[in-house]
Amino acid sequence: MTTVNPEHDFVKKVTESQGIIHKVCKIYCNDNEHRKDLFQEILIQLWKSFGSFKGEAKFSTWMYRVSLNVALQHIRKESRTPDQVSLSDELKNLADSSTEDHYEEDLKLLYHAISQLNDIEKAIIMLYLEDKGNDEIAEIIGISQNYVRVRMNRSKEKLKKILNTQ
Repeated sequence: MTTVNPEHDFVKKVTESQGIIHKVCKIYCNDNEHRKDLFQEILIQLWKSFGSFKGEAKFSTWMYRVSLNVALQHIRKESRTPDQVSLSDELKNLADSSTEDHYEEDLKLLYHAISQLNDIEKAIIMLYLEDKGNDEIAEIIGISQNYVRVRMNRSKEKLKKILNTQ
């Protein structure tokens, strides 16, 4: 007789799909310490919610939904305290960018542009970049497919404007 070990099952599934959490953290957090905090918060919430996962959707879809909800809560909590950026941090980033290759620079610009979108736009663009279809994006975020299409077009236009001004 085999016994079901929910902790083992959870660890296995999260390990297989951990890239989802990393991407959500990268999209919603600009510095490493905040990313680590958000990563832990997401893992805790995934574990707390794991018992309610019924398998009606794919695990990755459920994981995106939980991760995005935690990220949005985290952002709301963080927005109550103003960001403080020291000049030395900006200078470090400037020095680092000159040594990186062209691809890394483009990726940084894209992430910076995405960080200027609102929360729903960030989520839609992130999922789009993950090659998720409108139906799956709608299911993960909890909006209609039509609204996904509308927001996607608006988000792309915003990104074009942001990237053209950089």
